[in-house]
Amino acid sequence: MAVLFVTGTGTEVGKTVTTAAVAAAALRQGRSVAVLKAAQTGVGPAEPGDAAEVERLAGALTVAELARFPEPLAPETAARRAGLPPVRPSEIAEAAAKLAASHDLVLVEGAGGLLVRFDDDGHTLADAARLADAPVLVVVQAGLGTLNTTALTALALRTHGLDCPGVVVGSWPAEPDLAAHCNLHDLPTAAGAPLLGVLPEGSGALPPHAFRAAAPAWLAPELGGTGAFVPRSFAAEPAVAAR
Repeated sequence: MAVLFVTGTGTEVGKTVTTAAVAAAALRQGRSVAVLKAAQTGVGPAEPGDAAEVERLAGALTVAELARFPEPLAPETAARRAGLPPVRPSEIAEAAAKLAASHDLVLVEGAGGLLVRFDDDGHTLADAARLADAPVLVVVQAGLGTLNTTALTALALRTHGLDCPGVVVGSWPAEPDLAAHCNLHDLPTAAGAPLLGVLPEGSGALPPHAFRAAAPAWLAPELGGTGAFVPRSFAAEPAVAAR
């Protein structure tokens, strides 16, 4: 995969930390990596955005940002309210292609979920991924409700003719409940794609050197993992409740 889009089943599910983990694993393999943030919202002109956070955690890589809007809203809404031009799918695809010409891996991080509007024509990250002819990795939550949002995102990907190589749990709780335990087994069915990673809760708060050393063990080999990734190692099998 020269270009890989990263989306989520919603906001605050761990897209940025997951992007950083995949980048760190690739860098550890000696690959050159670029991270493209299609539209950064909710930060000021001098504040570090998501792409900068990926670089801080993962290490030396190329970062690019197509647009920045100050309010923490959907890209189309944030652009309209700021009186700025929106980001078009063609711009995202073109920027990804240019980065791919000089990098082994380009990670394109979306904003919010897959079908969040980027412009006033209703275009989304799915449209950009289709133009780029790139697969889309889906970052999901661990707990109750994630099977529905994962299945809906997977359906949207299929509707747009997009390939999903797999899903990653963006934040595995330190004390997982029954739903989280069961979801490790059920998420591949809901997604119609394999579980390719589980990131422990608080991973993004690790010191960069510790994050880089640990990241490959959180990911399956398909995402540059070491092969040590075993979903069940993140939690014991839950006991059946007594009737």
